[in-house]
Amino acid sequence: MDTYNNIIFRTLAANLEPTDEEFDQIYPEELRALSALHWTPVHIAKLAAEFLAPNANCKVLDIGSGVGKFCFVGAAVTKGSFHGVEQRSRFVTVCNALAAQYKIPTVSFKNENITNNAFDAFDAFYFFNPFYENVEQTLIIDDTVQRKEGLFLAYSDYVYQQLDQSKIGTRLVTYHSIWDDVPNGFQLEYRSLNGDLSFWTKTEGQ
Repeated sequence: MDTYNNIIFRTLAANLEPTDEEFDQIYPEELRALSALHWTPVHIAKLAAEFLAPNANCKVLDIGSGVGKFCFVGAAVTKGSFHGVEQRSRFVTVCNALAAQYKIPTVSFKNENITNNAFDAFDAFYFFNPFYENVEQTLIIDDTVQRKEGLFLAYSDYVYQQLDQSKIGTRLVTYHSIWDDVPNGFQLEYRSLNGDLSFWTKTEGQ
C-alpha cells in the first residue's frame, strides 16, 4: 500500500492526474466515503493550486481543509507551501500523519477555528464553501462540531474582513461558493466549470 500511495504523489508531480478513486486510497475507508461530496476533486485542486502558488515563495491557506486533499495535491504539483485550518481534530490528526508518512514538508495542518487565524501571513487562499453545513442539513459531515446558521454568517463575515484587509496581489480561488463573499478589491480573472470555480486577484485596497 505504501508503494502504491507514493506512486500517486509521484504521478501528480510528473504532471499526470490520478483519478480521485486512486488518490483517495491514502485515506482511511470511512473518509474515502465522504470524498465525492466534501473533498476537492484532484483535477480541481490541481487547477486551483497552480494559480494560487506560481512560485516557491507562495504560502496558501486552505480555509476549512477537511482531510487535506487540496493541500496534498497542491504540494505535489507546485513548489508553494500549503497550510490547512480545520475544526475537526480527527481530520487534522490524519492529515499530519499522512504528511509525516509521505515526507511532505510543504504542508501543515492545525486544528483551530478560522476566526483564530489572521490572514496576513499568507499570499493566497482556497475557499471551498466550508461553512455551508451550518445552513444545509444534507451536507453535514458528522456531529463533532457545533452547527448553526449564526456561525455560517459569523465565519463568512470574518473571512470577508480578512480578505478585505489582505495585500495587493493576494490570490483567491473559490469553488462552489457565493461570489458576494469576495470583497470588491478582488478582480475576477476567469471562471471555469460553468462558473463553479473562480480565480481572483486583489488589485485594489491595502
